[in-house]
Amino acid sequence: MAETGRVRVGVLAPMKSELRSVVKAFALQPGSVNGVPVHTGSVGNADVVATTTGMGTALATRATERLFGLGDFDRVIVVGIAGGVGPSVGIGDVVIPEAVVDGTTGTSYRPAPIDAPAPRGTIVTSDDFIVDPTRLDALIADGVVAVDMETGSVAAACAARGVPWSAVRAISDRAEDGDTEMPGLAHSDGTPNGAAILKYFVRHPGRIPYMLKVGRGSMLAAKNAATTAARACARL
Repeated sequence: MAETGRVRVGVLAPMKSELRSVVKAFALQPGSVNGVPVHTGSVGNADVVATTTGMGTALATRATERLFGLGDFDRVIVVGIAGGVGPSVGIGDVVIPEAVVDGTTGTSYRPAPIDAPAPRGTIVTSDDFIVDPTRLDALIADGVVAVDMETGSVAAACAARGVPWSAVRAISDRAEDGDTEMPGLAHSDGTPNGAAILKYFVRHPGRIPYMLKVGRGSMLAAKNAATTAARACARL
């Protein structure tokens, strides 16, 4: 573990764009641990190692295991954007979940508390891009306020090793406004898939204003999540 009085924290950001916000908020520098490229630095009593997971549950699991291969950690924090569900959240809102549910297994995980806005609601993690109104209504009835594609997998990997974990997500867009083609518009690291985007806009030219709005919302959400996480990490 970290030296006495200090904690070692792994920060996982799904996409490169989210990692950029983390690097700025935490004032991290590029480096390597055991030959693995990461970003490192310190905030408060925390020594931080940050990296990306990639998009989706499988990549999130592998990235968390890869992080643990870099040594012992006192805490893992997932930081990034999420799709909003229901009327209680708006674009840019930070969500500290009370619970995170693996949408495939139904397993519920409880994050370790952090000094951040009060926890609220549940985040559901799934590779499915949930846009169907009936499914969304069911989620709202169950207290779900956001959906993502990574947090549940990180939680499962941490739980298996007994490592406390926390999640700081912020709302980039609303789940009901999306469509099932949207995940294919990005590569696995979250960078834009230019060819797929071009084909999408040819088929759906009316979606261009919406996608520009999503881009702005994603930038705001990534910044808000990273800033909140950095402040919380400094108080560990």
